Amino acid sequence: MNFASDNTGPVHPAVMAALVEANDGYAMPYGADPLSLRVVEQVREAFEAPEAAVFLAATGTAANVLLLATMAEPFETIFCADCAHIHEDECNAPELFTGGAKLTLVPHEAGRMAPEALRAAIEAEGTRGVHGPRRGPVSITQATEKGAVYTLEELRALSGVARDHGLGVHMDGARFANAVAHLGCTPAEASWKAGVDALSFGGTKNGLMGVEAMVLFDPAKAEELEYRRKRGAQLFSKHRYLAAQMGAYLTGGLWLESARTANAAAAALARGVEGAGGRLHAPQESNLLFADLPRAAHQRLKAAGASYYLMAGTLEGDDPDEMLTARLVCDWSVTEAEIARFCELAAG
Repeated sequence: MNFASDNTGPVHPAVMAALVEANDGYAMPYGADPLSLRVVEQVREAFEAPEAAVFLAATGTAANVLLLATMAEPFETIFCADCAHIHEDECNAPELFTGGAKLTLVPHEAGRMAPEALRAAIEAEGTRGVHGPRRGPVSITQATEKGAVYTLEELRALSGVARDHGLGVHMDGARFANAVAHLGCTPAEASWKAGVDALSFGGTKNGLMGVEAMVLFDPAKAEELEYRRKRGAQLFSKHRYLAAQMGAYLTGGLWLESARTANAAAAALARGVEGAGGRLHAPQESNLLFADLPRAAHQRLKAAGASYYLMAGTLEGDDPDEMLTARLVCDWSVTEAEIARFCELAAG
């Protein structure tokens, strides 16, 4: 019963097989091998973006901060939700890699910024001349850190606000696959067709060993990103092992199949949690849930070995009915038996 994170799950067997195959013989380093060159074309085809610049990195943090550094000057500010991963979970890496750009935080609802709130945040900056930061790019997390998914209309509205102020749009797509699976749209519709300029295309949370794709839909800054990747220690010499993972991910729609499986598991878990008397913080839209359950339920679950994060409240306490908040995440490998057992224990 492991619902701690989609980072805790195993690598998909198809990805492991691709790594084994890539391990045969010799190949040129630093992305000059046939696998790496082919993966660039696979990403372009998947996104209907034949001119896009595509570079691989090993972590989501690296993908985010290298793209943002390419988009933002050191004296600018990046606009993002106040629960965004770049704000809460990347140890000031955006500030470091951009050379000092700050983050301006926008209030959220289930992790989503509203266009009106984004507009207000943008218009509150850039008003003090050289005494304050210049307006920089907008960063959108899709799916959000709270498990919600922006609709295509919402994405276009946020991108429209950015465009009104001449700003670029970055998307943190660590769970982009889960969002696309939920929306039932094409990758292009959820990215550049919705106004996104740069995408961190996630793989690690969705069955890969460790690789993300940095995608610039306008290749004008491709050379700068290439230099920043090298300077940021993300240009792997044995690059074929990154490419093998991403290649397997995109072959036969594995990335969407894995995301649909994880989303379906989260939907089943959500139904079971509500059936056990739990309360969801927001409707299930991706593979990530926040739910309130009584302390007694948490005590049963933890005693039985369930793994998940308790986000609010303590396991110890006198009131067995006090509601404590759990963060529950499903990956592609979660089984029906795990979900059934979790929900059985939650119900008591």
